Amino acid sequence: MAEINVYKQTGEVAGTMNLDDSVFGVEFNEALVHQVVVAQLNNARQGTKSTLTRTEVRGGGIKPWRQKGTGRARQGSIRAPQWTGGGVVFAPKPRDFSQKVNKYAKRNALVSALSNKVSDNALVVVDEINLTAAKTKEMVAVLKALNIEKRVLLVVTDADGAVVRATNNIPTVKTINSSLINVYDVMANEKLLMTAAAVEKIQEAYKA
Repeated sequence: MAEINVYKQTGEVAGTMNLDDSVFGVEFNEALVHQVVVAQLNNARQGTKSTLTRTEVRGGGIKPWRQKGTGRARQGSIRAPQWTGGGVVFAPKPRDFSQKVNKYAKRNALVSALSNKVSDNALVVVDEINLTAAKTKEMVAVLKALNIEKRVLLVVTDADGAVVRATNNIPTVKTINSSLINVYDVMANEKLLMTAAAVEKIQEAYKA
């Protein structure tokens, strides 16, 4: 098992924690992570965009002018794509973008992403975050003490409601519950900040 430092919210080392190798110590599988991220983004698409083709636009049933003798280009309908108000060529229509990924692939991709953060020294574990009030400036002080300046994914538990409210106005921080952690959010943020309780819950949920 790998050992990692656990920090206080003031930036001091509070102790160490053992990380389960089956969750935080597997080989990075870039192809699998990419597959799951693409599927997750596609599943978030609504697929509701729709425009009209030339057969669906109202009007244009009559030929605008005779075929020959006008000096103008021949036209068959004012609802052809080259006309203002005409139909759209290859018009987008509602469709289902969802992709199915089995639970084992999701699990393996997630532990691969988490392990990648550990190997890149991008995982920071804090014993707990206690704020006197759910205020942004207090959370900013915690991040500064932990030397976190880049985009960070903060993983907390249900007990950290005040922390969630305190980070709402920090654009570089995304807060997520440990039960909702996913591959895209882990890979999209440069740093991964977790409370010790969140690490325990993730290891309990995903250990092999």
